[in-house]
Amino acid sequence: MYRISDTVRSTHNQDGAIVLDVRQGQMFNLNFVGSRILELLKSGSNESVIADEISREFGVRRDIAEKDAHEFLQNLKKCQLLEEQESGVAV
Repeated sequence: MYRISDTVRSTHNQDGAIVLDVRQGQMFNLNFVGSRILELLKSGSNESVIADEISREFGVRRDIAEKDAHEFLQNLKKCQLLEEQESGVAV
C-alpha cells in the first residue's frame, strides 16, 4: 500500500492537478485521471480499489485500468512522491 509523501502539495481542478514536491523543488502536472488517482490515494485507497474506481468512473476495462494505475503509481514512487506503507498501519 502507498501513501503520498508528506512533502507533496497538490491542487486539483477540472483539468487535472498540479503537484509540488517541496523537498525536491519539483512540480508535476497531472491529467484528470492522474488527479483522480492522487485523490484516491489521499483517501487511503489501495491499488486494487483505485483500479476498480478508474474502471468504473472512466468506462475502461478493469485490466487496462489496473495496468495503467500500477504504472502511474510506479512513476509516482520513482519520482519520490509516494512512500510504501505496510497494510494496517495508521498514518
